[in-house]
Amino acid sequence: MLPASDRPTIRFGTDGWRALVGGDFTYANVRLCAAALAAYMQDAGLAAQGAVVGYDTRFISDRFAVAVAQTLSQAGIDVHLFDRPAPTPAASFAITRTRAGAGVVVTASHNPPEWNGFKVKSSKGGSAPPEMVLDIEQRLEKLLRGEPTDPPQSRDAQTIGKIEEFDPAEAYVQRLSELVDVQPLRNAGLSIIVDAMHGSGAGIISALLAGGPTRVNQIRHNVNPAFPDMAQPEPIQANLQRLCTEVRERSADVGLAFDGDADRLGVVDERGVYLSTLEVFSLIAQNLIGRKRAQGGVACTITMSSMVDRLCEEYGAPVIRTPVGFKFVGPAMLENDCALGGEESGGYAFRGHVPERDGPLSGLIFLEAMVQAGKKPSRLLADLHELTGPHTFRRIDAEFPEHRSSKIRDTLENAIPDSLGNMTVEAVDRRDGVKFHLAGGAWAAARLSGTEPLVRLYAETPDEQTLSAVLGDLRAVLGI
Repeated sequence: MLPASDRPTIRFGTDGWRALVGGDFTYANVRLCAAALAAYMQDAGLAAQGAVVGYDTRFISDRFAVAVAQTLSQAGIDVHLFDRPAPTPAASFAITRTRAGAGVVVTASHNPPEWNGFKVKSSKGGSAPPEMVLDIEQRLEKLLRGEPTDPPQSRDAQTIGKIEEFDPAEAYVQRLSELVDVQPLRNAGLSIIVDAMHGSGAGIISALLAGGPTRVNQIRHNVNPAFPDMAQPEPIQANLQRLCTEVRERSADVGLAFDGDADRLGVVDERGVYLSTLEVFSLIAQNLIGRKRAQGGVACTITMSSMVDRLCEEYGAPVIRTPVGFKFVGPAMLENDCALGGEESGGYAFRGHVPERDGPLSGLIFLEAMVQAGKKPSRLLADLHELTGPHTFRRIDAEFPEHRSSKIRDTLENAIPDSLGNMTVEAVDRRDGVKFHLAGGAWAAARLSGTEPLVRLYAETPDEQTLSAVLGDLRAVLGI
């Protein structure tokens, strides 16, 4: 048993556990995580349903996935194991298709290349809910301390589960073609550039839209675990300059980008201008709730755009707000039968699929909005702002030394400014960090990241000048 000072700290954040490869992220620790999940599945009566294990294109993700599969198998759980890298939503869909009891995806999503991670999925295909995460963490803590764990009630020590490899992409691509009528997209004659950011989303859109006048060109679609020319495979403006340039130089109609495990979407309009994740989700919501009259409303995090509230007010649809993380958004979608769900980081989900983020599906639905309206992205955005008023958004990720985490947390829990950027604070929401509601639908928020040593600052206001003033005041209030 390792002394307490040498034991790793393994905590599951907003979406799984992530750590530096060769640091805390080792085969031994990954196997312990898998053992904790196996014990949970046995006690919850889910082991007989089997598990799905997937992985992305990160450094030796495939080998870590094999270690997970072997650990689950040794606990008597049958495993469906990816035979190639594929999007995380492909794993989520495979869980529902095979009726598995749970799943694991080895990925660090959008983190830097030195990181890897362990995402746990529930039997519904979504992120593990908080109570499931807590149970697994408690079992894991016992394993890390070397304590014996209670024997699961249904475990047969003589039974070894089967490990069966499968192609995760075929059924997933077929499912996407059932959720979105792709023929009008193929026939639209669009010029689309897809940036896979060297991740697992390469080839999905091309496969779905082949066979018509629409042209799909791919960039950064080769596997490269170093993720060159970017700090990390996150589809945000700073990492998509090449996509912006390609769209302009090729006179394309739109650019789509996916993060490392393809559960997030980034969009560049026909001018080569990056659209914020809040604008993209609002445009998708306007098409589904407004043009297509989808029923059920929207589930989204507290850091999603106030344009969603204005849209749903216009169309008579409800809005359900949650803390950050799809472990909250997914269940809210299911409980309220929402048409779609989303979070500020670019992850969007849709009714009839899995209650989890899906980058390629989000991309198809954005293309559908363009085709159904007969407009390019910049015109769609102009129409949106005519209804909601102008909105501009910015997020700042500020690193901090570990010794300041308690101080920052205390400040988040207690700060009550009268105004930010000369805008009156009308209400305060502390469900996740702190959110200050400002006049006219503007807002600012700050929260500690659940996956990285960062404090995230957010603001949405009518114009850039006000946005800078609000963020400046927010930093001063928090001492960041």
